[in-house]
Amino acid sequence: MQSLWVNKTDLANAKWQQSDTPQPGAGQILLQIEKYALTANNITYAVIGDGFGYWNFFPTAEAGWGIVPVWGFARVVASQHADIKVGERVYGYLPMASHLLVTPGHVSAAGFVDSTEHRKALAIIYNQYNRLGTAAGKGEDERALYQPLFTTSFLIEDVMHQADWHGAQAMLLTSASSKTALALALVTKNLSPQIKRIGLTSAGNIDFVRETGLYDQVLTYDQLADADATLPTVSVDFAGNGKLLAAIHGHWQDNLKFSSLVGATHIDARKGARDLPGPKPILFFAPSAAEALLKQIGPAEFRTRVDAQFNAFVAAVAGHLGVEHLTGEQALKSAYLEMLGNQVAPNRGLICQIG
Repeated sequence: MQSLWVNKTDLANAKWQQSDTPQPGAGQILLQIEKYALTANNITYAVIGDGFGYWNFFPTAEAGWGIVPVWGFARVVASQHADIKVGERVYGYLPMASHLLVTPGHVSAAGFVDSTEHRKALAIIYNQYNRLGTAAGKGEDERALYQPLFTTSFLIEDVMHQADWHGAQAMLLTSASSKTALALALVTKNLSPQIKRIGLTSAGNIDFVRETGLYDQVLTYDQLADADATLPTVSVDFAGNGKLLAAIHGHWQDNLKFSSLVGATHIDARKGARDLPGPKPILFFAPSAAEALLKQIGPAEFRTRVDAQFNAFVAAVAGHLGVEHLTGEQALKSAYLEMLGNQVAPNRGLICQIG
């Protein structure tokens, strides 16, 4: 099997590694990975991997090296589990690799949980796999590209909504061209229309962001001073840029009612600012928010609410985001490095297949 290994302390140092394909033991199945989406969300997994355990899902045999998690589709190619047959397809959390050995638990017609020993203590939201039958379904590329990060966006809006938006009347989103920010803008537009949505983006992406129609105001980073600092505002920072975060806090001061840190699309400027005016920035962790909401409304209602907004998002961006299929080790490694360097245009959706 092939796996793309990444140096945990030098994320640009990546290499394809060949190893023996594992064979399932009693109760296990072997998945062959068909395709996965590559987004800035995956770079976030790598950047904060040690702090939140993302490297622990698909460990390598060599210290200092990890495999970046992705979301995608796989097919069962060997099975020692009585209820799961060869040929079935699944959707879920996968490694950048050709194969994955899992131990299905809590098996139902809809899915299962990987109960492999090293994953038992990890966030369950990442250990769940949906069973899809044997044939490819409609909209799979969009599901892989948007659904994981969309769920994060849905949860951010829900947490803000339940907190009555901390008394704010506006929301500032950095990296406004990112799919997660676009999704958050869409959910907020639908579920909290009273909140003004302000997008911050680079000069090169400003036309794209404006054309989506998901923001009330779009500014370049250099135009931050043009935003109304008298308007009580919450900040949702997807960029991970310490200087930008300091500028945001300095601009709104006490009118910044909440500061949320989500992901990091600008990894070269991740170091946080210190002694910021206004509220202390809080790191948003989607699995914790998901578990809280699941307990509150139950899994069926959770899925219904997410799906309704997800379908609206797919429709809203259909004319703005395209899907590209990449095949082969070199193409996939190059795509990872481009995504790491924030060099992938926001209107590109990358679906990867090893071969």
